Amino acid sequence: MRMALTKDFRQTVQARARRNAAFREGLLSEAVESLLSGEVALGKELLRDYINATIGFPKLAGHIKMHVKTLHQMFGPRGNPTAGNLFRIVAYLLRVEGVRFQVRSARAGLHKHKKGRPSSVRTKRSASAA
Repeated sequence: MRMALTKDFRQTVQARARRNAAFREGLLSEAVESLLSGEVALGKELLRDYINATIGFPKLAGHIKMHVKTLHQMFGPRGNPTAGNLFRIVAYLLRVEGVRFQVRSARAGLHKHKKGRPSSVRTKRSASAA
């Protein structure tokens, strides 16, 4: 059974993300890793929290040339963003945060690819973000 997060908890997560770069990177990394492992609902929820804690939906909408209401719907519980839109948004968020992720295969874990290897996402801070 999945429980909805309370408003207070979301506000706590957002406040921490605003003041802690490592926490922001971790939140973004977990969102991408969730998406890559097929946990789309969790990935969208984490991205929504990240967006709310950082640039906000109105600013994101302006940068990626998409209506803010469309973005809210995409990241809502019943939203179904296309892969193109989702990865365009993730690419923009990575640029803004100044990080780059590398996907590497690993042999351990519960979520395995068809060939038996789970994906692993590594984070590197870009030199321009310093």
